[in-house]
This record gives sequence, structure tokens and C-alpha cells, in this order.
Amino acid sequence: MRSKRLPLMLLLAAIIFIDQHIVQAQGITLPQSSPEATIEQEIGIATVKIVYSRPNVVNQQGVDRTDKIWGALVPYGFNNLGFGSAEASPWRAGANENTTIELSHDASIEGKPLSAGKYGLHMAVEESGEVTVIFSQDHTSWGSYFYDEGKDALRVQVKSEEHASTPMLTYGFVDVDDKVGTVVLDWEKKRIPFKVEFNTPELVYRNLKAELQSNQGFSLNNWTAATNYLIQHNIHLDEALTWANTAVEGQFFSEKNFRTLQTKSNVLAAMGKADEADKVMAEALSLPTASITDYYTYGRQLIGLDKDKQALEVFKQANKKWKDHWLAPHGLARGYSALGEYAKALKMEKEALSRAPEGSKGILQTYVQSLEQNQDFN
Repeated sequence: MRSKRLPLMLLLAAIIFIDQHIVQAQGITLPQSSPEATIEQEIGIATVKIVYSRPNVVNQQGVDRTDKIWGALVPYGFNNLGFGSAEASPWRAGANENTTIELSHDASIEGKPLSAGKYGLHMAVEESGEVTVIFSQDHTSWGSYFYDEGKDALRVQVKSEEHASTPMLTYGFVDVDDKVGTVVLDWEKKRIPFKVEFNTPELVYRNLKAELQSNQGFSLNNWTAATNYLIQHNIHLDEALTWANTAVEGQFFSEKNFRTLQTKSNVLAAMGKADEADKVMAEALSLPTASITDYYTYGRQLIGLDKDKQALEVFKQANKKWKDHWLAPHGLARGYSALGEYAKALKMEKEALSRAPEGSKGILQTYVQSLEQNQDFN
């Protein structure tokens, strides 16, 4: 007579299934085979945040699925997954719930605009290497089973690349600067990149405008720093001039010092108002509070603008006012060096070297050596 008892392995499997069901019902947390990860990257003053789950090429049973990921575990294109409401689903770009991407500010993805917000991230990978990257307004669903093309906020086309073996699916950022960064998905032997770009100067301008109307607006340094940012990026110069005037003669400051006047002069110069800029700068240089450091840094600024003769005149004025300070001959050395008058520059630099503090002698000695070889050290 045949035994009615279950084989031991089947019995254990049944017990495990029941135990797991009970554990899940009770809300006990267990390790996930594809653990969740979060990566966040600052680009300028904006941030990009990606939350995803990380499947492994080697599964829980120890089976190595190398060369069986793309086109098999991750089917090419759009597919009916046999569950949910979607008849043509892309890949969830990870495991488990929606992979999500969150943008703190409006951005461009591969040159196409996408508003700030949180999106479900999906991909349709093709055997040819073409990849459709999809940003869905639905970011709360499980996987791609309920994907709805009508909720697409954006689609962009990119090309996948061959890449070093990456066992666990990994998102990262490469080629990041203050305006742009490239998101990369690395898994198995493939990399899928897409570029995220922010109009950082404009974002910074809007942010500065708001900050200067709050507590930060009670700091003189904040007004000049904000103005200098607009000058540097050549944007909103009319507003920059207003901010510069606020620093010079505003309700709370009225600080007519070298720095605030120089900032105003720089705005006027950026606006193409050279005569007005020179007039303001002359006023700054005439202030009794102007220091040799102010003269020296201004002279260096002029050299950076290829205004070498004007720079030399500023250094000459400094030399008359501060004959005993080591920066006076050092400034003259810079001025003469910029004009290619190396013999005069060498004489001035040796004089500066004899007066300079110990901490500055080393760098001045290298300048002397450059001048001895008739080389500009600016």
C-alpha cells in the first residue's frame, strides 16, 4: 500500500511556504534577493535621486546568468509579461517596485525638457543597442506590469555600450560638472547612459534673488558675491547693477569701499559701459581705505583681461603709496613681465624677494628664475 506521507523535501518546502506567508502577513522584514539602493548626485544646486533594486547576475541558487541577461531575463523591446494591465511593457530598469528618478529642478534629458518631480524609470532595450528610456508620471506601481504609455512624461533614445562586468545592477553618475551629469546603468557587460542637464546659472539667479530677500540679504558680502556670480556668467546684468548699487548705497549698508565699488565697476564693464566703469574704479582707487592688496589684486585682474599697460600704471601708483611694502615691487615685476620688459621685472622681483615674508620667498624665487630665462611668470 502506498504511503500517504509527503516526501521530506516537499514537506519542508510546504512548511517554508507557510512560514513565509505568515512572516509576510506579520510584516517581519527579511533580506531581499535584489536589495534596494539609493544614489543622489548634486549638479550645480540641483539634485538627481534614483531609488532602485539591484538584481545580481548570479541568482540566489548560485546560477551564473552571464550572457543570459539581455534578451532573456530582460526581454528586448516591449512585452506582454502575463500579469497586470499592460499588454506591452518595457523593462523596469531594476527589480521589484518601480525604479524612480527624482529631479529637484526642471532639467533636460538628452536635450529634451523634463519638469522637476518624481518619475517611474523604465527602459526598452533592443538587440541593436538602441534603448528607449522612459520617464513615467506613474512612479508607485510594482515593476512594469501596469505600465501605461499614456502616462509617459518623456521618452529619449540612447545607445547602450559594452562595459566591464558588473554583477549587481548599479546606477552611477559620470562626467559631472556644475551643469550636467550622465546617469549610467551598469549590469552584466552593458552600460546604458543618459545625460541630465540643468540651466544652472538661471537656477542660481532665481535662488540668489530669493535669498537676498530673506535673512541672507542682511549681509553685505552676500550682495557682492551674488553680483559677481551674475557678472561671471554674463546674465541679468541690469539686476546685477541694482545689487551692486544696493551694496554701495543701500538702505542697510551704504558701504562705499574698494570691494563694493570694484564690483559695480565690473558690472558696468560687462554691460559695455567702459567710461562709467573706469570712473567708478578711479573712485575706488582714491579711497583712503584702499590697501596695497586692493591695488595688487586689481592690477592682476587687469593683466587677466590683457590690459597690461593699465595694470602697470596701477602697480606704479601702489609703489608710490607703499614704497616699503614687498607687494609694491612685486606688483611692478608683474606689470613689466606682462609687457615683456624682463630686465626691469627681474630687478623689481629681486627687490620684492629681499623684503618678502619667509612664507612667500619660495614662490618669488621661482618667479626670479623664470625672469632670468626671459619668461613671463603671470
